[in-house]
Amino acid sequence: MKIFGIAGHSGMGKTTLLERLVPEITGRGLVVSLIKHSHKKQVDIDRPGKDSFRLREAGCMEVLLLGNDRWALMHELRGAEEPPLDYLLDRLQACDLVLIEGFKNGDFPKLEVWRASLGKPPLWPEWPGIVAVASDTPLPVAQPIAATAPGLARFDLSATAPIADFVLAQAAPR
Repeated sequence: MKIFGIAGHSGMGKTTLLERLVPEITGRGLVVSLIKHSHKKQVDIDRPGKDSFRLREAGCMEVLLLGNDRWALMHELRGAEEPPLDYLLDRLQACDLVLIEGFKNGDFPKLEVWRASLGKPPLWPEWPGIVAVASDTPLPVAQPIAATAPGLARFDLSATAPIADFVLAQAAPR
């Protein structure tokens, strides 16, 4: 299993890029999984009124739902600290690549999605592990990139195949 992260401020297009990257990479015969860390306090994937929601709300620590086409496991933290990334990776089935959205301080390579039109500064000067930036415009640079981020790869945000090539080449073994 190898891991690679996708980073960026909210609304930059991380999910849109992932929606293009996943079929590009799976089309090459690889098995891809994803871990997404949300900064939101409450994240629900089941809906109020459904049995899984009602039983989770009733106090179950974990609810595993099995249907004809898929199964899902929901785990309640119930006030406990968020588990580390390694703990979550250990719960995944065998795969070739895990794409990770979030986990700002994780020690693995990341590609930042950045759009100037949203008016937020890039993360790459500050976040650890950012090895590339995909953008729909040139990157703002107060200093030459060579001085602030030697080797920082830059991609056009619409260049799915070259980004996939880079992700596969740079993904860290676990």
